[in-house]
Amino acid sequence: MPYQLTIPRVSTQPTPALVRYGSSSTLASFTMRIVWLVFLGLVAGLLGWALWPRQHSAAPDGPTLVPTRQTAYVISNATPPRADSIVAFAMRQLGTNYCYAGSTPETGFDCSGFVNYVFARYKVPVPHSTALLIDVGRPVPRTQARPGDIVVFTGTAQTATTPGHAGIVLSQPGEPLRFIHSSSARKESGVKISQVEGTDYERRFMQVRRVL
Repeated sequence: MPYQLTIPRVSTQPTPALVRYGSSSTLASFTMRIVWLVFLGLVAGLLGWALWPRQHSAAPDGPTLVPTRQTAYVISNATPPRADSIVAFAMRQLGTNYCYAGSTPETGFDCSGFVNYVFARYKVPVPHSTALLIDVGRPVPRTQARPGDIVVFTGTAQTATTPGHAGIVLSQPGEPLRFIHSSSARKESGVKISQVEGTDYERRFMQVRRVL
């Protein structure tokens, strides 16, 4: 039997694209993209989870504490307008006679009667008693005494320690303390102006009281 050569048929069908164009490398690149997208999504999710408590933390149950501001209170040295009127009215009584327990220009004044009369003119209640004047209003340092304040002294006795005399301050803060009062002194008695510094009133000084 003669020998027959068999020639295999060559397919004329086109080769699939996956085979022709390197399907393995393309698939690997696509897979890596998917992996990276999943990884980035996980990272973003973790960051969002970590930041959520800070941005949406619940408000505290207790009341909110607001810092308070401390205010320092100081004694004002500015002379109120009414004090000027009181001082001017007191000055109009200069020369009025001294009279024990007196409280009018017609009868004369004692020291507390003079203070009481002047302040009563402007509806400021002060007692007709030197012993009580030491407690009216509020105390202020002597260096801050201003017009319209009340100055209180002991009596004239060397051993006196209780209130015995009073007057109305005329001087400004920082100045030598001058005051107007009704004096029972044998020399120049009656309503007059005196100064504390350099006189026996320095020894007798007790307090300055502010009622305005």
